[in-house]
Amino acid sequence: MDTGQELGSTIPRARVEDDAPQLEPMLDLEWSRAIELPRAAMTAATPAELRRAWVHRAPEDRVLALFRASAGMAGPIPAPWWLRAVADGTLDSREQGFRVEDRIAQLLGRRPGWEFVPWAADGESGYWEFMPSERGKSGHAIPTTVMNTDRHPGWIDVLPAHTGATPDPIAIAGLAGLRSRLGELEAVR
Repeated sequence: MDTGQELGSTIPRARVEDDAPQLEPMLDLEWSRAIELPRAAMTAATPAELRRAWVHRAPEDRVLALFRASAGMAGPIPAPWWLRAVADGTLDSREQGFRVEDRIAQLLGRRPGWEFVPWAADGESGYWEFMPSERGKSGHAIPTTVMNTDRHPGWIDVLPAHTGATPDPIAIAGLAGLRSRLGELEAVR
């Protein structure tokens, strides 16, 4: 008959306070919640109406600290263009990024055919589409798209209307550059 005597060595001893598990926040989950938008934001008509996540409202230094800690764990993470630019030191502040977005909204929001699309990739600030360039005479399936970027100091990229493979973005030299090229962009219908 087996008395279980040999089990004594396999049963773990009781924990004491010194070896209690150390719990650390899960950065991926914390970051995901930081960029999460409420469902109501999906009807936003401008970037300003989309700014309802923690990254838009919390103190900028805390946002930057969490972004850096989260990005250091697993490489690139979803984030607004302006936050990546602030973290890289190429943009002075979140407010400056908001001003760039708002000026584009003021310019394109008054022009016929331009529509704001709030459902961009996680963490992103939405983008603008020129609807007449989609399925018009030119037959393009994807309309001309204006979006913000951190890849150059003009902060604006344009994807031309296209069908098939996505073309390389065209770097635009800020709001003045966008304003000067609107005739060219709106000519594609």
